[in-house]
Amino acid sequence: MKPIPLQSRGIQASPLVLGCMRLGGDWDSQTPITEQHYKEGQEALETALEIGINMFDHADIYTRGKAERVFGHVLKEKPSLREQIILQSKCGIRFADDNNPHQFDFSEGYILRSVDGILERLGTEYLDILLLHRPDPLVDPEEVASAFQQLKASGKVRNFGVSNMSQGQIKLLQAYCDEPIIANQLEMSLLKTGFVDTAISVNQEAARDNVFPEGTMEYCRMENIQLQSWGPLAQGLFSGRSLEGQPEHVVNTAKLVEKIAQEKGTTTEAVVLSWLMTHPAGIQPVIGTINPSRIRACKDATTLRLTRSEWYSLYTSSLGRNLP
Repeated sequence: MKPIPLQSRGIQASPLVLGCMRLGGDWDSQTPITEQHYKEGQEALETALEIGINMFDHADIYTRGKAERVFGHVLKEKPSLREQIILQSKCGIRFADDNNPHQFDFSEGYILRSVDGILERLGTEYLDILLLHRPDPLVDPEEVASAFQQLKASGKVRNFGVSNMSQGQIKLLQAYCDEPIIANQLEMSLLKTGFVDTAISVNQEAARDNVFPEGTMEYCRMENIQLQSWGPLAQGLFSGRSLEGQPEHVVNTAKLVEKIAQEKGTTTEAVVLSWLMTHPAGIQPVIGTINPSRIRACKDATTLRLTRSEWYSLYTSSLGRNLP
């Protein structure tokens, strides 16, 4: 397998990332972290390392900050781990409170305060990568550039990226930022195939309903920006979740995934992830489970590659229609 874009930049990140959104229990900020939550965090981290995952994805909002606190507790117990792993977190989403509505905020002050909070909760002096979480329509790119410069100069953040952004939004930020934007995290999976549909549906009727931003895949590939996939396992739809009430094409795709997994002597999780990783853009899936058995089930994805026929069979099955 050729190096993914992060690796080609000298960041020795694993092809799979463990997403930490489920650490810390529920999203009620008043619910305390328990010993069971710490145990789950430790088991998830250790299992990920066991199968070769060394990169971990956070966001300041995940379980209202508890996810980062749980992870930070695990690191405190094993401080030598910090230099062995790649830590990534996100900021920019503000939940509603008594005085403010739910909003996105890329203002300079908010980015700087958010990073300080992230570092405190994780118990680390720096992030390997900071992502801006969702596009802020009120963004002032000069403020973002200033925040990035300060964070880099202080050693608090080593690299910068974005999440859920189009090529135009990235270009706007990059025009003002001296620091390169090296990652873009988007929803991509065998269920959410818009990143492929955009290419297939050029000059076709089907393009009207596609929400994936046109040209984003191509731009990221040309600029060596790491494409990361959130939700890559499609919430387990093709790897064991109940299919009751699901459309026929989803049920049929789950059956095809199972068939391929059996033929190749691997897991359904590995097939679903391999479908993404077979794409030549070097997509890096961010798996969202903290269940050790499901984490282990993803291991083969790093070595399994589908044939062109298998890849297209899964794609057209998921579409539920023939190609144009």
